[in-house]
Amino acid sequence: MDITKRFDRILAIFIQLQSKKVVTGQELADRFEVSLRTIYRDIRSLEAAGIPIYSEAGVGYSLVDGFRMAPTLFTKGEAMSFAVAEKLMENYLDKDLSEQFSAALYKMKAMLRSADKEVVSELEHKLLMFDKNDLFNAGVPEGLSLLFQAISLRQCLVLSYQSMEAVQPSPRLVEPVGVFHENRFWYFVAYCHLRADYRQFRMDRVYRIELVDKAFENEHQPLAFYLQKEQPKPEVKVRISVDQDLVKYLKWERDYHGFHSEVSCGDQVEMTFYCQEVSAYFARWYMMFGDRARILEPELLREIVRDLVGKNLKNLGDDKP
Repeated sequence: MDITKRFDRILAIFIQLQSKKVVTGQELADRFEVSLRTIYRDIRSLEAAGIPIYSEAGVGYSLVDGFRMAPTLFTKGEAMSFAVAEKLMENYLDKDLSEQFSAALYKMKAMLRSADKEVVSELEHKLLMFDKNDLFNAGVPEGLSLLFQAISLRQCLVLSYQSMEAVQPSPRLVEPVGVFHENRFWYFVAYCHLRADYRQFRMDRVYRIELVDKAFENEHQPLAFYLQKEQPKPEVKVRISVDQDLVKYLKWERDYHGFHSEVSCGDQVEMTFYCQEVSAYFARWYMMFGDRARILEPELLREIVRDLVGKNLKNLGDDKP
């Protein structure tokens, strides 16, 4: 047995026990890619070293309340990850949560050795991120913080929310279930009292958010349950043929349009999409590169593109004989 490797794993298990209230044996086995039997042996080793671990069958392991040890020194690689993480969080969190994360990092940096502090400081000035998206409205700098607070406290939120179809924002009383990030935007799933059903909301469309003194009325499933439920079954198959050298420029946006697969055919690439419906939304995207592509199916997409081209020509005044 590799004694050093086992020692590092046991130390990492101890750190994880300090970071969470309860840790399951399966969670540890999955993280370290070992068997449950190995985890049980490592836990016994920690107990033999005097670490007071409380265990309950079917629940997991936890440290006895009040037990603390001096913080473990971070490795140089872990120290450098602080600088990277802070830049990422500045870019992907709202103002309030980003400031809280930075405050937490300052406390962690305080435990670094002097040499590692210099490494982190040097790296901070050599790492920039320019691709910042408008993930949030400026008027709700505390949006994510309030969402997480509402979920943990099981308290309702009042939103001023503007859906894609609406002209003006409307008030919503919601019970948030969970938050996720997808395609460069933050979303959350919540039970909406106005619709009397679960709905998906996008953070940049929230114009006001407030935690209210009203407890949840419903028991909610884990977030994954509602995301699976929300996925509509694809109904329409769309195929287009695109010039080979153009394909690399479409990879950033094609997933938004239901991209499924592609097949190279000489100097052309056949791309397959599955859409809920064939709409002007897909047609307008196709028109961006339509001079170097062909629609293979369905015929309805061709008709929509022809109609849009006709309207464009009319607006340009080029429809005159």
